[in-house]
Amino acid sequence: MDETALGWSAEEQQAWRGFVRMNERLVGRLSRRLLAESRLSPADFAVLAHLSEAPDGRQRAQDLARSVEWEKSRMSHHIARMVGRGLVVREGCTEDGRGAFVALTEAGRAAIEAAAPLHVTAVRELFLDQVTPAELRMLARLSERVVEALDEEPA
Repeated sequence: MDETALGWSAEEQQAWRGFVRMNERLVGRLSRRLLAESRLSPADFAVLAHLSEAPDGRQRAQDLARSVEWEKSRMSHHIARMVGRGLVVREGCTEDGRGAFVALTEAGRAAIEAAAPLHVTAVRELFLDQVTPAELRMLARLSERVVEALDEEPA
């Protein structure tokens, strides 16, 4: 099919497909390494990383779901699995009685602290070592601009 009939040029299509292919492969390789070396899934890592950066290691479940771009049901199911493994706990919300907090346990904090250096090493080997400092700065600017535009869109 003619690319222009789809509303994008051959160059745009090549750039987009290359970006998607790179992202899929990079995330796949990072995921396999993380799981093999730390026994944390990428989803576990994302939740634990966000919680470790939150005040007191806790965050409202709905805010956590928004920050990782997950549906409420996916977050609920994943948190239940993490609770079962002792990585997080659910806490009631005293302010409104309906919401819930998700909080790191000591085991969760230990898991993210052990996994973070492994993650950084893998990111360095698979990604950072493949780009120049100028390319990295450009990627940072592009990423910030796209994220800002996405933040302006209704979720």
